[in-house]
Amino acid sequence: MHSRRDFLKLSALFAAGAALPLLQACSNRASANPDAPLNIGYLPILDATPLLVAHGKGMFERNGVAAVKPVLFRSWASLVEAFLSGQVNLIHVLSPMSVWMRYGSQAPVRALMWNHTCGSALTVRTDIQSVQDLQGQTVAIPFWYSIHNVIVQQMIRKAGLQIVEKNPQAGQVRLTVMPPSDMVPGLASKQIAGFIVAEPFNALAEAKGVGKVLRFSGDIWKDHACCLSMMHDHDIENRPEWVQKVVNALVQAAAWAKTHREETAELLAKQGIQKYTPHDVKVLRNVLQPEPVVWGKYERDGAVRHTGWQQQRIDFQPYPFQSYSEMLVKLLQETHLAGVNRFLQELNPAEAAKELFDTRFVEQALKQSQMMQAFGLQDLNRKEIFEI
Repeated sequence: MHSRRDFLKLSALFAAGAALPLLQACSNRASANPDAPLNIGYLPILDATPLLVAHGKGMFERNGVAAVKPVLFRSWASLVEAFLSGQVNLIHVLSPMSVWMRYGSQAPVRALMWNHTCGSALTVRTDIQSVQDLQGQTVAIPFWYSIHNVIVQQMIRKAGLQIVEKNPQAGQVRLTVMPPSDMVPGLASKQIAGFIVAEPFNALAEAKGVGKVLRFSGDIWKDHACCLSMMHDHDIENRPEWVQKVVNALVQAAAWAKTHREETAELLAKQGIQKYTPHDVKVLRNVLQPEPVVWGKYERDGAVRHTGWQQQRIDFQPYPFQSYSEMLVKLLQETHLAGVNRFLQELNPAEAAKELFDTRFVEQALKQSQMMQAFGLQDLNRKEIFEI
């Protein structure tokens, strides 16, 4: 019921125009205080890594940004409400949720950069061997507007199964929204047969011996983004130099996390000084730097099928390719989504991709010393690869 309330709460916030009074009040406060500090909101998932690393390693301060200690939220509803009301001015959100915010709600917010690539998986009970085995069962997703929902629905349809919201029968798979923290207990109690979500909850299910990774999402959509960094339009328009400094720090943090994986696990773990997340360092290390022997087992078991992609379980790359955003909108248009979503059918994928992101800041940040090379970027274009 908690997840259902969250979804309804967000739906109310995102009803056309409903967010505008909150954002207007927020904009008025910011105009009165152009030196307002950076206030970060995040969920305890690895999608928030650049935001937390930039704070924990002092990168905001080195870039001339005064940053308050990031605030941990337990649900997407509470995080987004805090963002729309101006309690926080930088958040990470699920990439499809940003489409909902910008176009379904017409909220004056923009996405600035990707937080990471890959970093999610479909995890199932140990007796499940294939997607076909999920028929008549329930699979949990973190939110309807999530890359997880998009990818798992493609997998389910590819297996010849139908998606339903309740009472799954033979040939059907029920999808239900569930907070990530409830997914591992739900799998252990057999309330659900599987879940698809951001790390480290897949690794946590493995560590507890209650689930196994059936397929990594990055092995289906090559180097896809999951979460994006978002800010308010009024900050972007009224203090662009400050926004540039924030993005510079985030890009530097992503580059640091990419090459300091064990240190990143230690920084974010519950054993760390800041205790950014409630997760054990060993679980985070299994995501950020899995042992080669473990990765080899994923390849033998079929969790990784595209070995030539040379993917990481989670990786970091900040540039938001337009080709990804276009494909995301197209896939959302053919994905089952609860609630009112007529706005999606009216979107032009190419136009929406350009409007959703303000890429000026991340492009400038990538011009810093060897940043393009740090992320293996030859240029700022790519072709999307989606293969189940």
